Amino acid sequence: MNYPNTQLLIAGRFREAKQGRTLEVKNPATGKPIGTVAHASREDLEEAVAASVEGFNTWCSMPASERGKTMRRAAQLLRERAQETAYMLTQEQGKPLSEARAEIEFSAEIIDWFADEALRIYGRIVPSRNLSATQMVVKDPVGPVAAFTPWNFPVNQIVRKVAAALAAGCSILVKAPEETPACAAELLRAFVDAGVPRGTVGVVFGEPAQISEYLIAHPAIRKVSFTGSTRVGKHLASLAGMHMKRISMELGGHAPVIVAEDADIAYAAKVMTAAKFRNAGQSCTSPTRFLVHESVSEEFATLFAQQASSLKVGSGDVEETQMGPLANERRIRAMAALTADAVDKGAQVIAGGSALDREGYFWQPTVLAAVPTHSRIFNDEPFGPIAPIRSFRTMDEAIAEANRLAYGLAGYAFTRSIENAHKLAQRVTVGMLWINQASAPWPEVPFVGIGDSGYGAEGGPEALDAYTNTRLVSIMSI
Repeated sequence: MNYPNTQLLIAGRFREAKQGRTLEVKNPATGKPIGTVAHASREDLEEAVAASVEGFNTWCSMPASERGKTMRRAAQLLRERAQETAYMLTQEQGKPLSEARAEIEFSAEIIDWFADEALRIYGRIVPSRNLSATQMVVKDPVGPVAAFTPWNFPVNQIVRKVAAALAAGCSILVKAPEETPACAAELLRAFVDAGVPRGTVGVVFGEPAQISEYLIAHPAIRKVSFTGSTRVGKHLASLAGMHMKRISMELGGHAPVIVAEDADIAYAAKVMTAAKFRNAGQSCTSPTRFLVHESVSEEFATLFAQQASSLKVGSGDVEETQMGPLANERRIRAMAALTADAVDKGAQVIAGGSALDREGYFWQPTVLAAVPTHSRIFNDEPFGPIAPIRSFRTMDEAIAEANRLAYGLAGYAFTRSIENAHKLAQRVTVGMLWINQASAPWPEVPFVGIGDSGYGAEGGPEALDAYTNTRLVSIMSI
């Protein structure tokens, strides 16, 4: 199928930008243009916000059961269109088709879960000190939402915000990534075709700074949700704070992996190879700092390097591909700089270590051993297919290193010991810790960071808190 040119979604219809401006979209597997995306002007943004207000007023007045039915129809449409949407995702983002299809299917599951959760936004009755009064705590939708999402999981990251907002009764206007616009538009098309009222969902593209400054400051926007880098997140949080807007931030990470002396080393290497090189390592929850007990460090590194080297790297639309390209040429330069810095400081390259000599933005799955903690890759989020390994002597030493950075999003550990598992659970300061497994961010569990990795949950009933106002209503009979 041909890759489509992407339009803005405003007031229930897709259209070009008022000024006719567009941006180029490239396929990272070739580095060549494949289409365009509409570039919103201030006039477009004004219309988009007005439509979002209109959509909110209609959507929040619908019973939660009706909202849930509409959301489930959207999930079904997304499933029916999964193959076409996955192809768009692969063309513009680069990940293998199998990963793209899985992202679409999982996104539909998220919609279904939140559709049911709309019926479980409960208030409560608080016993009154005066028996003539009834005290009620009620939950109301906060209002129109502005969401800002990244290119690495362009459907999944949007759907977590859209599904939670709609379940709570909010409308939502998404500033989706210009690098991956078509699949984002297709996700929101499913909601339009499912029958959400005009303006309930919208999508714009353009200059990120201009759009964020306009939307966050706009008095009609009552909630801001952002997924992206810590640097940008802190800036947007400061803008939201100036206007007293409700915010949730899912920011960067630098996930530690602790492999204990008693771990199943072959199992750990297999699980972490798949987790590390998924989406070419371009994930905020990607395992990025490997801390392996000195007695098993060489064994783990050898197995890990062998499995990394065996991965089939290529264009995502080739069925056999296991790892696709990086998003753009900047990421290639970043990988080269991180690798060179680590080697200069004493690390050893035991797998990969360079770009592939072919068109597109391909980097070899790379494993580095004996990496010092003062190297850049042990301090800066790599966001790419490089795995640095260093050894430790005691579990306390490993936990101290895991907690050294300000990031606190994901963490991983492998151990057969209940004692170790309990110690890790109590002392590793991350929002999500997976022991003896890869990440499993199901819809029903919170996706949450602490420290420089943000605040506010996406997933689980906790996700709905940020999209609702809590109010007290006390009625006294006289």
